[in-house]
Order: sequence, then structure tokens, then C-alpha cells
Amino acid sequence: MNTNHYEVIIIGGGPAGLTAGIYLSRARVKTLILNEGTIGGQMVLTHEIANYPGVESVSGYQLSNIMKRQALSFGCEIRSNISIKEFDLSQKVKSFVISDGTTYTGDAVIIATGGRSRTLGVPGEDLLKGRGISYCATCDGDFFTDKEIVVVGGGNSALEEAVSLTKYASKVTIIHQFDHFQAFEHAIAEAKSNPKISFVMESTITAFYGDERLESVDIKNLKTDETINFKTDGAFIFIGYVPNTEFLKERVNLNQWGEIVVGPDMSTDIEGVFAGGDSITKRYRQVTTAVSDGTIAALSASAYINELKKSTRI
Repeated sequence: MNTNHYEVIIIGGGPAGLTAGIYLSRARVKTLILNEGTIGGQMVLTHEIANYPGVESVSGYQLSNIMKRQALSFGCEIRSNISIKEFDLSQKVKSFVISDGTTYTGDAVIIATGGRSRTLGVPGEDLLKGRGISYCATCDGDFFTDKEIVVVGGGNSALEEAVSLTKYASKVTIIHQFDHFQAFEHAIAEAKSNPKISFVMESTITAFYGDERLESVDIKNLKTDETINFKTDGAFIFIGYVPNTEFLKERVNLNQWGEIVVGPDMSTDIEGVFAGGDSITKRYRQVTTAVSDGTIAALSASAYINELKKSTRI
């Protein structure tokens, strides 16, 4: 069995993990990124990113590759499309065993496993993600200027994002499975007072249709079981968010939503373990906020490594 030791091991290759890899490797810290999927994380699914500072317009796939090339150019090592079979964060030296039997050890760890928007899980959703179906109004709202769209959900996020989308869309239809909203009164009042917003209650989307882009949805009334086909240019789904932290239960301190609890320096409750990106406790989830988290986690991990070196020399 091969064993490879690194000063810092980063779990996750999305914007937070890649940024941490760039900062650490450029600082001559021996760094490895272990990523279970495609490099870039949720960013890869974004058809176009138009609000990343300094970049006029780029696809999520392109931005992911730029970050990956930067990390590699500074000496960061990356292993992607792997699965982690075993790991131990409780010891001073952390260890990970991946699917091919290779063991990697590290003095410090940054967890940047990201998360995923909760999906409806109905036909056509996977096919049309990024092609009319979005989970981020801030990211994609501008692409639906003067278009008619639907918003799925009934919580604060759904209502607040629906209101924000009226800056772009000509009409917003909110579809919600209950006869009432699970949101603050001011959010409900603001949505109901907006002339661009209409409501379809006690209903849910059961299918998405379209060739190159979303063209229509099936809306089922949960009270009458009647289904209608509804023409729309876009669908925004806000029914919750799921952090990719299931594997960390009883290993790292998580809150009631499964998010990693971190301090201002991105430290967790385990010495030498830091975290950043969409898997941590935070309100806003954007590429830019993930990059910020990755920067802070990297600087904190680097300081931790330097302290370890000092203590070793004493």
C-alpha cells in the first residue's frame, strides 16, 4: 500500500478547494486536493458566470479549468474522480484511504466538499439544469430579462428570490405545494404586493420539457390531482440546500442542517482541520464567497503548519 504525506490535504475541488490549493502551493506548502467528482464542483454546472470580479463572462467549466491550471502551475497535486473509503481526523497526522488503496496523510486538512441544491427529482430536471433550470437567482437572473419564469418553493429564500427576479423577468409564477408559505410575514407581504408575481398553490412540478432549453413544465394540483402543461422560459428551484457533509457526522461539529461549524479563521472543532465553501455555516453561497472562504482557510492552514514547524525545531 502506497503512503504519501502532505503538509495540507484539501477535500473537495470546487472554487473553495481550488483557491486554497492555489494559495498554499504558491506559498510552497506541499498540498494535495482529493476530489470525488469532476473538478469545479457546482460551478461546472453554471452555463455562464457574469458576476465574477475581473472576468466579463465565462462558463463555470472554463473558470474551473482556469483555477485548476493555476493550482497545478504552483505545484499543487490533484486527484479527482476518486472516492474516499476511510479517513481519520482525530490524530495529529490526518489520514485518508481512497478507492485504489492509496493512503494519504496530512498535517492539516481543509474540508471544501461543497453542497448541492435540493432538487425536485422529476423527469427532465437533470437534462435541463443550466439550460433554463437554475438554483441561483443572483447567478442567473440576468439571463431571463423580459422572460416569463416560475419559482418553486415557499420559504424565505423562494419568496425573496422571486421578488429579486422581478428586476429581470416580465412575469414570475410561484409554485408551492402547500396552501400557505413557510416564510416571514414581511417576505410574504412583499411577494404578494409585487404586480409581476402570481401564485399557484397546493401544486408541484412533476416534469420539465425542452430540447436545447426549458420550454414548459407539468404542474400537478395536489388537491385535485389535475395536471396542466405550463409554458415557461425558466424555472428557479428554492426548496432547500444540502451540504455534502454526511460522511462527517460524529467526526466534525455540524449544526442542525448538517453544515460545518467554523470560526472566523475557518477552523473547526478539530485541531488542524479547517473548512470553507458551501459546506460551512453561512448565509450566502456564491463562487466569490467560496473563493473568500478558501483563501482564509488556506492562510489559516499555512499558519498552523508554520507553528508545527516551529514547535518541531524547539
